[in-house]
Amino acid sequence: MGKRQLPGAYHLAVSTAYIALTSLIAFWLRKIVNRFFPENTLAKMLILELIAAGELCACCFELVIVADNFGIGTYAIFLFLLTIWWSLNWGDASACPYTHLEEVVEGNVNVLVAGAKIFAEMAGGLLIFKYIQFLWQLEISSTHKGRAFEKCSADLQVPAVLGAVIEGIATCLCRLASRAIGEVGPKYAVAYDSFVGTSLVVAAFDYSGGYFNPVLASALKFGCKGHTASEHVFVYWIGACTGAILSVFLYQNSMMKGIINRFKPKVD
Repeated sequence: MGKRQLPGAYHLAVSTAYIALTSLIAFWLRKIVNRFFPENTLAKMLILELIAAGELCACCFELVIVADNFGIGTYAIFLFLLTIWWSLNWGDASACPYTHLEEVVEGNVNVLVAGAKIFAEMAGGLLIFKYIQFLWQLEISSTHKGRAFEKCSADLQVPAVLGAVIEGIATCLCRLASRAIGEVGPKYAVAYDSFVGTSLVVAAFDYSGGYFNPVLASALKFGCKGHTASEHVFVYWIGACTGAILSVFLYQNSMMKGIINRFKPKVD
């Protein structure tokens, strides 16, 4: 029996091509939506959230292949670059439920609108697997062999309570950093934001998977062997959303505001 050939440049190129294809499709879908919906209506916002969630989950499905075959370092580089791309192209869409819960807490959006956006994101995240399954079925690369119908396993490697704490704290830190960077407005703010998010994902990767996004976690791992449905919801929905909502109140704290003001450019 011959030795199994280790994945090389060709296999990484296939994964890169799949991610690029997905990003390009989503890019043009947004162009079409903006063309037919010039006004910022609720319908337009829901469609854009659906597209963003689909793009996010499709790319992250492929990032699983990258991480499994090329290691966490390569995965981190891809995630860092993709996060910058998403920040520059998604507009007001977030593909993340807790951002809408934050807006509800802040009084900027009503519960019904937030719920509709979350539903659209869930739809985008869950429906996109058929697209990924089609790409993987082609088995252009050996790294995709058997993956289209393979039973998945959970990324949660710690007890559910600890997993929820990890997802919650990391989400809170990520949201605080994102808000602070947005307010201070440094040069290359998008890159700084992406670096913080990617670093936190890598730090939590071997414990909870480092999802920090309920839709992403459910699209990739709900129903997988290794945790129950209730544990999944507790860790990736309740944990992350609690952390995000906590960040809203922490950010309004006078001490936090004082720290942020130190980094703001002085106005003459």
